[in-house]
Amino acid sequence: MPQTAKLEYCASAYIKMGLAERYGLELDEIRIAMSDFEEPVDGEVVPSEEGRQAPAVADDVLPDTLYLMPVPNRPFFPGQVQPVGINPQDWGSTLEAVSQSGQGLLGLSYVDQPQIQPGEAEPRQIPAIGCVVRLHRAPESPGQPGHFLAQGIRRFRIVRWLSETPPYLVQVEYPRSQGDRDSDEIKAYAMALIKEIKELLPLSPLYSEELKQYMANFSPNQPSLMADFSAALTTASGDQLQEIMDTLPLRSRMEKVLLLLRKEREVAELQAQITSQVNEKVSEQQREFFLREQLKVIQKELGISKDDRTADVELFEERIKALDVPEVASRRIGEELRKLSVLETGSPEYGVTRNYLDWATSVPWGVVSKDNLNLKHARKVLDAQHEGLDEVKDRILEFLAVGAFKGEIKGSILLLVGPPGVGKTSIGRSVADTLGREFYRFSLGGMRDEAEIKGHRRTYIGAMPGKFIQSLKEVQVSNPVIMLDEIDKIGASFQGDPASALLEVLDPEQNSEFLDHYLDLRVDLSKVLFICTANQLDTIPAPLLDRMETLRLSGYVAEEKLSIAKNHLWPKQLERHGLSDEQLKINDAGLKYVIESYCREAGVRSLEKQLARIMRKSIVRLLSEKEAKLRVGKKDIEDLLGTPPFQAERPLRGMGVVTGLAWTSMGGATLPIESSRIHTLNRGFKLTGRLGEVMKESAEIAYSYVVSHLKDYNCDLDFFDISMVHLHVPEGATPKDGPSAGVTMATSLVSLARRERIKRPLAMTGELTLTGQVLPVGGIREKVIAARRSKIMELILPFGNRRDFEELPEYLRDGVNVHFARNYREVFEFVFDEHRVEKSLH
Repeated sequence: MPQTAKLEYCASAYIKMGLAERYGLELDEIRIAMSDFEEPVDGEVVPSEEGRQAPAVADDVLPDTLYLMPVPNRPFFPGQVQPVGINPQDWGSTLEAVSQSGQGLLGLSYVDQPQIQPGEAEPRQIPAIGCVVRLHRAPESPGQPGHFLAQGIRRFRIVRWLSETPPYLVQVEYPRSQGDRDSDEIKAYAMALIKEIKELLPLSPLYSEELKQYMANFSPNQPSLMADFSAALTTASGDQLQEIMDTLPLRSRMEKVLLLLRKEREVAELQAQITSQVNEKVSEQQREFFLREQLKVIQKELGISKDDRTADVELFEERIKALDVPEVASRRIGEELRKLSVLETGSPEYGVTRNYLDWATSVPWGVVSKDNLNLKHARKVLDAQHEGLDEVKDRILEFLAVGAFKGEIKGSILLLVGPPGVGKTSIGRSVADTLGREFYRFSLGGMRDEAEIKGHRRTYIGAMPGKFIQSLKEVQVSNPVIMLDEIDKIGASFQGDPASALLEVLDPEQNSEFLDHYLDLRVDLSKVLFICTANQLDTIPAPLLDRMETLRLSGYVAEEKLSIAKNHLWPKQLERHGLSDEQLKINDAGLKYVIESYCREAGVRSLEKQLARIMRKSIVRLLSEKEAKLRVGKKDIEDLLGTPPFQAERPLRGMGVVTGLAWTSMGGATLPIESSRIHTLNRGFKLTGRLGEVMKESAEIAYSYVVSHLKDYNCDLDFFDISMVHLHVPEGATPKDGPSAGVTMATSLVSLARRERIKRPLAMTGELTLTGQVLPVGGIREKVIAARRSKIMELILPFGNRRDFEELPEYLRDGVNVHFARNYREVFEFVFDEHRVEKSLH
């Protein structure tokens, strides 16, 4: 290629790579720099006679001292023509010294620092090998960031530092490359380098421009320059490139450069692959976008396309056609539809109106499911899913019978009250299964905002309907079974009183026109069967309680728990743990021991947990001992569950000690009461045991009654006049309250005053008045169950509770000797006169 053509091509190459524009180089300056190159001699770049500087053809022409400037990031190689960025304010003294030397030569050495300030570079940080360059353009404005065009000539080695402060001055020598460049081995390495560079060319156009620049100025038969050029072509680190600079043997240098090129090619191929994958994805997305746009245009031309607003309006209209919407609601929905059809889809009002229509058209107006009124089927389902609970089952069957007789079932409100774990929630599901209705459950526990019941006003951001509208939307029928769990734990706050909001819902006379604040439409809830659950009635507001029919679920006795465990809980746990009945079995004795010693609560929730624990322990044993079958008996229970928390109860005996019966939210319990004379110094009466106000009043009434009737019960008339009496109810950490311990406290005081102990196991309950009347109390079933659990089979109950006892199942009454008392005189005769048995029921 002629010299002029070479110059023009190299200048255009720099312009194409953006270097000229980036560094502000003129086209003539690039031509002048390129024209300085002639044929190199043994790895050095020799300037031509046409250059602006004096020709240099041998080592004696290059100076033996050079001003030195460190360069960051990567070293400068011989043969490179490249701008070098500097800050003249920092290195102005060095550039001025180079200018005054008249040679225009500067030594560039690599330093591994992102930025270099004068005085920071120490001699030990600067490598011995660098590159001497010729400056072609220095910054014109001192103090401003600038650059100069550097032309790499050849390597130098620092012999001695003449000045270790800026401007740095060093004594140098110019080592030559070692090795025969005309040998076949060097030529083979050169061909390998050319091959690697050719493979890089298709991967990046930048490599192509730099290679063309090199071929335009240098001969391909110069392996030293080819190695340096190839190294400068890579994106290797500065330390790796400096290693190439330090390597003088030609063969070793070419080997290292070849490794860098191969690594560069692998990185470039990976980058090209990633770019190709990204382009494919982008192209596919663009293709889908164009196809969708074309489809929209085609649909619009054919008249079958719809915008979002039209699609929404048609969707809501189709929903309304399938429903039996009342006239008022239909008129309101129509008004909202007309508003939606004129609103812009991007306006906030459009979103509010669309959400309202979505909810209004999702309510199942007039959609009802067909009820299954087969009483035999209902009894079969209830008996299969629950043991006992005959009162609840009978009430449900009565409800179904009325519906079957009338031909339709109106909504009703049932309240199931009982201790935890007795099956209140599961009964609701059973009722839904019996009727064939949809079932929806939500908990009222902790609810403090009435908007949860009646919905939010539409003016609020994020407004939604209340829970009842949400339930109707989910079940898609207007006559589901809705269970309101934990109605006794509902709260109140500044946001409103949810219990008051429930008054409209749970009133059969009002819920046919239930008004939700969000919809602002009347919704008929009269066909809904509401089933509420509670653990106690004390916290339920009286107006709300008056609207519900209360059904009590008492705790289970041991026999019922055994049946539930065998028929329901054990099979359920076997399935849950992936076991078969052949792999793990438990006998009745083991189940009874678990029930009596580990699970004495009224329900069966704790029993289910203990059975699951037995399963887990048994699975570990099956896996560790490689046994195919395992049988669990009474003797194995303590190994699986540990020491029983409950031991066999022994009723307290002694003078002034009487066993009472109490009802708690966890079921029935025995309640021993003790009284003792502390001293005879003065008269007094002391109560302990964390008693509530009502129970304290009962104790005071019992004390007053006994003191005023000492003669009637053959007691020492002066006993209480000189005695300090202490009455205590054990388990002082447990709060106790209620009037039902009145007769028990009176009997304890009479026993103390007569100095006579009760000689047989006996328990009693009843409220005592000042005139000695025994009034009826509640919780008779739970109290009888507690007495049987403690193996006390003789009871004294108020005469007013005789019917409650007679309504108990036969298995609860069997073997229990009950005395019914109208007044305390009868209680006294039953307790202290063993020969009096009249008015007793066996």
